[in-house]
Amino acid sequence: MNREPATAVAPVLEIDDLHVAFATPAGRVQAVRGVSLTLAPGETLAVVGESGSGKSVTARAVLGLLGPSGVVESGSVRFRGTPLTGASERQLRRVRGNEIAMVFQDPMTALDPTVPVGRQVSEPLRIHRGISRRAADAAAVRLLESVGIENAAERRRQFPHQFSGGQRQRICIATALACDPAILIADEPTTALDVVVQAQVLDLLAGLRGSASTSVIFITHDLGVVASIADRVAVMYAGRIVEIGTTTEIFLNPQHPYTWGLLASLPTGTADRLHEIPGTPPDMLRPPPGDAFAARNPDARQIDLEVQPPLIEVSPTHAAATWLLAEGAPEAPVPPEIAARHARFRERADRTTIGPTPGPTTDRTVEP
Repeated sequence: MNREPATAVAPVLEIDDLHVAFATPAGRVQAVRGVSLTLAPGETLAVVGESGSGKSVTARAVLGLLGPSGVVESGSVRFRGTPLTGASERQLRRVRGNEIAMVFQDPMTALDPTVPVGRQVSEPLRIHRGISRRAADAAAVRLLESVGIENAAERRRQFPHQFSGGQRQRICIATALACDPAILIADEPTTALDVVVQAQVLDLLAGLRGSASTSVIFITHDLGVVASIADRVAVMYAGRIVEIGTTTEIFLNPQHPYTWGLLASLPTGTADRLHEIPGTPPDMLRPPPGDAFAARNPDARQIDLEVQPPLIEVSPTHAAATWLLAEGAPEAPVPPEIAARHARFRERADRTTIGPTPGPTTDRTVEP
């Protein structure tokens, strides 16, 4: 199985076997290597991985924002059945900010420092909806108010530097939501924010969960922030999806050693020191022939060094790319950090719900 588990609802976005590379002075960097994803209407999908795993490149490839050195070498992206790969710049401009909008990591560089924020929020409406300046300005005030900007009617005339970092990110979200897009891509939107403001932005994005009109792709390196906002989680490593499932499945029944490492690395408030995943990511100029995580996996076998594992089904909604799931594979001991976390997660899950209910699992589930 090389694809993610199928979904019952017709997807609003389909990414099929996407390969993206960048030309650099050192050679060709293979940033994305065979990613396949679907996004259902109203769904929030979190894409998680270390820096350089290919998650942001995948998102930028959707909108044709790879820059002059990036190229989609193969694969396809379809929005509501219409191909985006190979589309002209004119066709993509009709989609960007209208049907698919993106919130970037650094709001200070995403916003034009020379233009009042109200005009920046209203601009997509004037471009894509063709409404008057007065109507667009009124809509901008409503949008700014909806994301928690107080005194929006007055503050819309102010410039980005007159707002805090969290407020600037809220303004970026308001701009992205201006045209009521079918898809909102949030690329590391909380990375540069303190924990209090981060929580506020996450609450804002969580409010979109289950919306009939907007699906969300939430990109982050921090698995800990996705539990309350995502329906599904895709874990990326070295340009590939190594595990995908419902949020509950990823947190309570992870199958890939890299996912184990990410979960074990989450701070608990009780441990003396944080767990670290040993080793470093592979050189994407020369990716290894087998499992890219093998060099960092203490349970790796010879096949991991030689053959790249496909996504193997765990349940109808859950799959992982690890030879540990292959028939006849030896049992790998669950790291003690994961066992301890499972006990806490399950105890917490008895009181609350983490994401949707998981599908049935195989007999190779990881138990605490």
